Amino acid sequence: MLAAVVDEGGFAAAASRLNRSQSAISYSIARLQESLDLALLVVEGRKSVLTPHGQTLLARGRLLVKELDTLEALARSLKQGWESELKLIVDAAFPRARLLDIVAELQSSCPGTQIQAADVVLSGAEQAILEGSGDLVVTSRVPPGYLSDWLLDVNFVAAARADHPLLRLGRELTSDDLVRHVQAVVRDSGTSQPRDEGWLGSERRFTVSSMDASLATVLAGLAYAWLPEHLLAEPLRSGALRRLPLVSGASRKVSLHMVLVHAEVVGPAARAAADAFHRHAKA
Repeated sequence: MLAAVVDEGGFAAAASRLNRSQSAISYSIARLQESLDLALLVVEGRKSVLTPHGQTLLARGRLLVKELDTLEALARSLKQGWESELKLIVDAAFPRARLLDIVAELQSSCPGTQIQAADVVLSGAEQAILEGSGDLVVTSRVPPGYLSDWLLDVNFVAAARADHPLLRLGRELTSDDLVRHVQAVVRDSGTSQPRDEGWLGSERRFTVSSMDASLATVLAGLAYAWLPEHLLAEPLRSGALRRLPLVSGASRKVSLHMVLVHAEVVGPAARAAADAFHRHAKA
C-alpha cells in the first residue's frame, strides 16, 4: 500500500489501483507508521511524498514484495504443472523460419500451454525483460542483473536494389555518399528508452515498423538498409538486390541472447522452450 501511494501520487489513486477504499489505505499506512514509530510520508501540495526514512524502508520493502510475488508465482506453477500460458518475446533479427519451427515443436510438446510469440525491435526486448512481460526473451542486449545464454550471431548487410543510384556510382561508398540517400530504419518497439541503432543521422530516412517492411522498401527501390543476411539470401541470389560496396561497415554482427525472465519459477513449458531455442539456434 505504501508503494502504491508513492507510485500513484496519493491515497485516492492508490485506492483505485488496489481496488480498496481510500480510508482503508489511509488506516493501513497510519498503522504502519505507528508500529514503526517513524514518519514515512509527508504531504507536499496535493501529493504524498516519502520522508528520508520512508525512502530507505520502501526501497527494502519493494524487494520483499518482489520476493512475495515470486513465491506466489512458484506456488501457481507447482499447482498447475504445465504453464497455462507461455510468452515468447523475440528480437526481430532472429531467423523467422527457426522461430516458427520452435513454436511448432512447442505446440506439439506442450499442447495444454497457450503459446504467445511477439516480435520486438531494439530496446523492446530489454523493456520486456525489465517489465517481466515475457517468460522467455531473445535480445541483443541483456539488462544488468539478468543471466543469459548466447544463441547465435546475426550478420546485418548493407544492401540496395540493383538499379539504386548508389550502385551506379561504380566505386566504394563512404558515409557522405550514404547520407545523401534515403535509409530505411526500423522503428524501436520499446517505449522506455528507444534508440536509433544503425541510423547514420541523415534527415532522409524512411521509418518502418518491421524487418519485413524494411526489406519491401528496399526491394521497391525507395531506400537502402542494413538487413539480416538470412532475409537477403534470396534477393541477393536472384540479383534483385546487391550489397553496397562500402569503404567500411558494409556488414555488422549482432549477438542474440536468451533470457529466462522468471528464472526462479521456470516451469516445464519454459524449460522446453529454452531447450528448443538452443537446438534450433545452432541448426
